[in-house]
Amino acid sequence: MAGARTEQRPNSASTSKAQANARRSRLAAATEPPVRPGPGTAMVAMGGRDADGCITLANAHLRLELAPSLGGGITRFDWRHQGTLVPIFRPCVDPGPDTDPNQLACYPLLPYSNRIGNGHFQFSGRSIDVPCNRAGEPLPLHGDGWLGAWEVAEEASTRVRLTLDRSDGKPYAFRAAQTYALDDATLAVSLDVENTGDEALPFGLGLHPFLMREADTELSAAAGGVWLCGDDWLPVRHVPTPPAWQFGVAYPMPSEMVNNAFTGWSGRTRVLWPKRRLSLTIAADTDYYVLYAPPGESFFCFEPVDHPINAVNLPGGGEAHGMTVLEPGERLSREFRFTVERTGEAARRGRPRTRAGAKARARDAAR
Repeated sequence: MAGARTEQRPNSASTSKAQANARRSRLAAATEPPVRPGPGTAMVAMGGRDADGCITLANAHLRLELAPSLGGGITRFDWRHQGTLVPIFRPCVDPGPDTDPNQLACYPLLPYSNRIGNGHFQFSGRSIDVPCNRAGEPLPLHGDGWLGAWEVAEEASTRVRLTLDRSDGKPYAFRAAQTYALDDATLAVSLDVENTGDEALPFGLGLHPFLMREADTELSAAAGGVWLCGDDWLPVRHVPTPPAWQFGVAYPMPSEMVNNAFTGWSGRTRVLWPKRRLSLTIAADTDYYVLYAPPGESFFCFEPVDHPINAVNLPGGGEAHGMTVLEPGERLSREFRFTVERTGEAARRGRPRTRAGAKARARDAAR
């Protein structure tokens, strides 16, 4: 499948093409055909819209509910198993016009991810001011996509394409699209943004899913480094990943608060729920992720992004930290895949054996 697609300035075309090819190859290797998780149901809802304008996509394995008016975000993402719906993302209860976006199951991050320090940065000799975009937040957060009402451009039972026009935005003027598609046991999401402004700016993309967290939830998400944050959650120092956060193999969720950007990510992560005997593989053509894991909550956020928090104000600017400088008319795309499967089936296929998988096999042997 295609990876990031950008139209670059002539002096950076070769480097960007090589980076895009590397990301494309990595994503293709990470998304081998999924195992179909359990028996399919005899009847499958064909999807459609409800009275509030929410859209349902469904196949024999997955069910997805979207709210175009709420940032084009996801309100539910469930695995269908023997006539029941098993939540993969934390479901949004009774979405409506007054729903806080942070109650959604997932929303898009564009044209940048997370916070911008002081609502300001320097770029190409220009001083760029980014206004706060959310009441109660002292800094601009996550861009405009998650707060806007998206239009439905295409709709089918297992696929929908949404669009957003912010051509009058300041300082970021853009048009964006997001596509959701169900393919067997995989949810594929693509984000696309075009600079419709008069001047070049650094752009970035990502997703913000809220994943179910249970007492035994494990995470495998190896990364080379992490940005340590201050009290304002802005990065202050980049260090090698400390042992407690080296999720090289399936590792229990940390008990302390984590709200940090990780670097040198392979683009592939697994989340395991051993008691449910389920796993989720996340694959993306990005090099970073933000892990937000508040203690005591029934969710955590694993956010695949193409740049760390406050990238535009880090040494070298956003372009040195994964963001893509788009000239007027240029576009940037990213792709994300979420594949659900039974952990026992993953083991039989010869996937790397995690501690969660070993426990499940031991229980099976004892029965």
